[in-house]
Amino acid sequence: MKHDAIAVIDFGGQYAHLIATKVRKLKVLAEIRQPEDPIEMFRGYKGIIISGSPSLSAFGEDSTYTTAIYDLPIPILGFCFGHQEIAKHYGGKVVHGGREWGATDLHITDASCQVFKGLAPVERVWMSHFDSVVEVGPDFREVGRSRLGADGEIHGYAAIASDKLRRYGLQYHPEVDDTVNGDTMIANFLFDVCGCRPTWTMGGYVEERIARIRERVGSGSVFLLASGGVDSTVTAVLLGRALGPDRLHLLHVDNGLMRKDESRKVLAAFRAAGLDRNLHFVDASEDFLAALAGVVEPEKKRLIIGNTFIAVFEREARRLGLEGHLLGQGTIYPDTIETGGTKRADTIKTHHNRVPLVEEMIRQGRVIEPLSDLYKVEVRELGEILGLDKDLVWKHPFPGPGLGVRLLCSSGEPDRKDFDRMAPAVRAIAAKFGFAGEILPVRSVGVKADLRSYEHPVMLSGAASWETILEAAGTIFREVEGINRCLWNLAPGVPTAFAPVPATVTRPRLDLLREADALVTDSLRRHGAYDGIWQCPTCLVPLAIEGRGAEMVVVRPVLSERAMTAAPAPLPDAVLRELREGILALPGVSGLGLDVTSKPPGTIEWE
Repeated sequence: MKHDAIAVIDFGGQYAHLIATKVRKLKVLAEIRQPEDPIEMFRGYKGIIISGSPSLSAFGEDSTYTTAIYDLPIPILGFCFGHQEIAKHYGGKVVHGGREWGATDLHITDASCQVFKGLAPVERVWMSHFDSVVEVGPDFREVGRSRLGADGEIHGYAAIASDKLRRYGLQYHPEVDDTVNGDTMIANFLFDVCGCRPTWTMGGYVEERIARIRERVGSGSVFLLASGGVDSTVTAVLLGRALGPDRLHLLHVDNGLMRKDESRKVLAAFRAAGLDRNLHFVDASEDFLAALAGVVEPEKKRLIIGNTFIAVFEREARRLGLEGHLLGQGTIYPDTIETGGTKRADTIKTHHNRVPLVEEMIRQGRVIEPLSDLYKVEVRELGEILGLDKDLVWKHPFPGPGLGVRLLCSSGEPDRKDFDRMAPAVRAIAAKFGFAGEILPVRSVGVKADLRSYEHPVMLSGAASWETILEAAGTIFREVEGINRCLWNLAPGVPTAFAPVPATVTRPRLDLLREADALVTDSLRRHGAYDGIWQCPTCLVPLAIEGRGAEMVVVRPVLSERAMTAAPAPLPDAVLRELREGILALPGVSGLGLDVTSKPPGTIEWE
């Protein structure tokens, strides 16, 4: 059967493939197209969606794309950068300014717009942009404005429309789960504007993947790096179905950066899943710790971890006589896009399965990644179809570099660049909401408007409702440039003195982090909060507070489905009490903070 199809133009934004996933979820075929594809490749689609981009649209960096798409007699919908490009093409104006991050209220000013069919006058949407539309051309009208809270600044042209041209622009991201009714907006475009028929399904997906694996591998075999997480386990089962147990070897590496008792649990889970026919294990913790000795910079740590994985893999392949096998990886799409894996994408952070050594192996045809265009939620759906145990499928994600990206390092030099500019503004905003607010003299990785940021966190001290904490954080992100993360102080008192402590990756620091992480996980499970949270990293930050200790512990519970966006998750009071008692009693711990940052502007992991 020939399916109606939508073209999603990938301008390198963080969410291009997520748009395609959301369209397919609505049973309409979506295909990714590149901006330079010839116009002939766009003919025959029922509609076009233009993704976001890390480019600064007001200055026309992407002006070389195939703008002839606007001459096609089919509907076009733009998100964020795409919204700005549509406005510009039809005589509007885009400027720097009016930046917005995270959850925002969209006030629909024209409910007759077909994209807003069935929606409320005010909808919660998700913003991530530096630039803004301030004028539209003669065929367009404003159909939505944005505002954060009752007293927030109003931003015009958050949504624009031309029914005559069938062109629509949304400054926010309806494709992310945090835009509450984003799926409805997309569905309205697909069905009411484009007239698509919902005929595409996931029913044949497994067989399609198996056929692709067999074609790719031929008569060869695969040697899979198996961390024991959801992605690598689903990959292992899929490869096993396609190739049979004799042509699949699994290698689990203890890199010294695992959680408490993690390797033992992983090996037991593989055996329980019947994946132990050719299961190999190596303790390479000394290799990784030696390679990471003295290293501080986050990206360098990620590169070292990825390179060391490959070195251990090749060494074990030689030892086992498996040199000719393809390297199998459980890479999913966020790993690729956050590593800058498409032409226009910015590098947010280099994933261990996307270091240059792996990229070179991919170019040589030595790597197979069956899940590389999927998101976590699709991988979990696939795992359930394959019959994997529910607890395994829905366990919290754990990064490939492990605790290596949750163990922050420092030269000990305080990083106070721009403090004099930022500190008064942060304190004033915090005080407005009843908090004491201080900027921390460290930095963490974030993402703003599809670009990597490496900026300061803020700590808020004081009691308040969860809604007030989030509103205070959102106001700071919006109004103070140079801040990408916010913590709520869970320790007693109102600290004002923070001093970085020299620290690198060492086994004692990792052991301390393992204990703190185990306390968090055990408490979440014991109080029934684990399943309601998508992921809860525990981080160690080398920071003395008020002259005490050398390690601040940060707990980062988030709500998400695909890791491309995330909202901070509140924790039950009983969990907060246990964490205060247990973590603050650990030796050397100087403080405890709850990370209340959305993504954007902060990534889920700190590094």
